[in-house]
Parts: sequence; C-alpha cells; structure tokens
Amino acid sequence: MTERSTEHATFVIERSYTASPARVFAAWADPVQKAHWFAGPDEWIKFSHDADFRVGGRERLSTGPAGGAVHKFDCCYQDIVPDQRIIYSYDMHLDNTRISVSLTTIEFKPEGTGTRLVFTEQGVFLDGTDSAATREQGTQGLLDNLGAALG
Repeated sequence: MTERSTEHATFVIERSYTASPARVFAAWADPVQKAHWFAGPDEWIKFSHDADFRVGGRERLSTGPAGGAVHKFDCCYQDIVPDQRIIYSYDMHLDNTRISVSLTTIEFKPEGTGTRLVFTEQGVFLDGTDSAATREQGTQGLLDNLGAALG
C-alpha cells in the first residue's frame, strides 16, 4: 500500500515591477499575455492552455519535458477585483497523480508609478510527491518570467 501524507504550508513572495497595477493585472488576466510568461522552462512542451478569466471560470495548462511527466495545472477563479486582486484555487497533477491542492491570492498594490505584487499561496502537498519549497521555487521562476514580459 502507498504511504499517504500531507504537508501544509503557506509562502508569500513579494515583487516590485515598474509597470502600473493595471498593466501587471492585465498580464494575469489576458490569456494571450499570460501564455507568454506562465510556462515552465524553455525546453518544456506546452500541450494545452485554456483560460476563462472570470469568477467561476477555469484555467487549465498541461506542459512538461519531452518524454517526461505531464504537469497539469487546473484552477478555478474564486474572486477577481480588477487591478487589485485575484484569488484562485487549483490543483496540480503529474500525469494522473494529484500532487497538491492550493489557494492563491495575488494582490496588486500601487508603489510609486509601479506595482508591488504580493503572491500568497496556502497549499497542501500530497504523499511526498511535491513540497512547498519546490512550489515556491517554481513560482519565483514564473514571477521572474512575468518581470521579463513586463520589460
């Protein structure tokens, strides 16, 4: 029998961007913009990415390394306040194995002429297949990609 376990964790990442809150928010809200930066490493293959950005809408992304496990992100938007916050719940799978379930809050705060983004994730990581440290590292990479996309 497979040993079952749960690891509960919260992490917060803060970033400052020179772009306005409206512009940073749009990079999350517009599926075309988001597709440019919300991805794994350059060598990964993007199998599919569908987004319905509205409260109750879903976003699904399947990606992964050639010949490796497929990483599946499946989220439901719980709350959206334009230019101020996005809250979504999501689960992650490796192939057909659920590895985590999370609640994420993204806040867009004016900071001079730019934006301070506060990203908070509350997650449960399942059966030793993922960890908060690994997820935080991956999220740091995504927020780096966002910064590069914003210029």
